[in-house]
Amino acid sequence: MKDRELWKEIYTKYAKRMLVVCMRYSRGREEAEDRMHDGFMQVFRSLDKFTDRGEGSLRAWMERIMINTCLQHIRKKDLLRDSRPVEKIPEPAGDPFLEVATERIPSQVLHRLIQELPPGYRTVFNLYVFEGMSHKEIAEQLGIMEKTSSSQFYRAKSLLARQIKEYEDKQR
Repeated sequence: MKDRELWKEIYTKYAKRMLVVCMRYSRGREEAEDRMHDGFMQVFRSLDKFTDRGEGSLRAWMERIMINTCLQHIRKKDLLRDSRPVEKIPEPAGDPFLEVATERIPSQVLHRLIQELPPGYRTVFNLYVFEGMSHKEIAEQLGIMEKTSSSQFYRAKSLLARQIKEYEDKQR
């Protein structure tokens, strides 16, 4: 009974944050909730293996489990192959454009635009931007070549830049 109380406390405290993490790697809320629940099952099964390293270490450990759960799903469904070439993507206006543009649009819109990226592009983009992984680390994690990771990231950035421009044009 004591375990269930602890589990409930952990779930209540961290569910919203873990859902946000899972949303970055999912097509929609329902899929993200499924991944989050799978992740929490793994967290609860592995709780005895957790080593407390101070403030934030439980959250960071859980986020890593959620990300790994999402990546496992992506690999199992072979969703990385669903990163079809995008018809003639123009050169992005460069990182400064993306940085400035992302500051001008609401975060929920930016999140939606990222979610609309093809699964492979979205996965590599999130691992590189939000998790701070190198292309070498991403390649190892996903079982792809380093150049593939770099290419997917470039295409994700280019497509995102185009989506942001289209969004801004509609707002005018």
